[in-house]
Amino acid sequence: MLPRSTSTNPVVLSYYTMRRTVGIIALTFPFALAAGSILAALLGPSHQLSHPLLQRSISDYYFTPMRNFYVGSLWSIAAFLASTRGYDLRDEITGYLAGVCALGVAVCPSFNPRSSFYTPQEFAFGLIHTAFAALMYLVLSYICIFLFRKSSPQKPFTRRKRDRNLIYVACGLIMVACMIAMVGLTIRSVVERRHPSQWLFWCESSALCAFGVAWLTKGEGFMRDKRHMPNHDVVHDREAASS
Repeated sequence: MLPRSTSTNPVVLSYYTMRRTVGIIALTFPFALAAGSILAALLGPSHQLSHPLLQRSISDYYFTPMRNFYVGSLWSIAAFLASTRGYDLRDEITGYLAGVCALGVAVCPSFNPRSSFYTPQEFAFGLIHTAFAALMYLVLSYICIFLFRKSSPQKPFTRRKRDRNLIYVACGLIMVACMIAMVGLTIRSVVERRHPSQWLFWCESSALCAFGVAWLTKGEGFMRDKRHMPNHDVVHDREAASS
């Protein structure tokens, strides 16, 4: 019989909780922004639904009553990412880089969807915002595909670990695909001098959901190793790890 794989150390448990918190924030972020904006419009002076019902981009909620929630959530994600620790210095540096990118997305507003003309400063901030967002998703994809799949040499390579690795790779690839689509849609809107397509919001939401699922999995929100494992499963998993 193997001992319980999940640590009972309060420090470790707090770290798992932090990872789950990041995952929950990322999963609920786009939907909370949309629901809050709609609710604010209904409770406003006109008591009517907001128009458009959904912003064309998550970044556009910076220019809505949900601005403080938008900035605050990104600051929280940035702080959690910067606090990430892994197995070596590379993990730590990657966490800092991801946190800086998330902070850059928060402090550099995107293009105002209600403006028909941008000053040079607004245009520069919009491009910087896009660059930070693209780099953030790229770094987060790298974390999921490469860093999350690493494991402690003291722990057996279980079937659950293999399944979690598949989730990490899938989430990372989804974020890469969404990032490419987001950059393409943004560049197209800038070149054609029009507002981004509505698909930008859904690409960003999909990437954030993939990010949230990966961090919930890493934080043992689900797919954690079983408390006990039969001996023949241990032998099978060790053979698989060495093959």
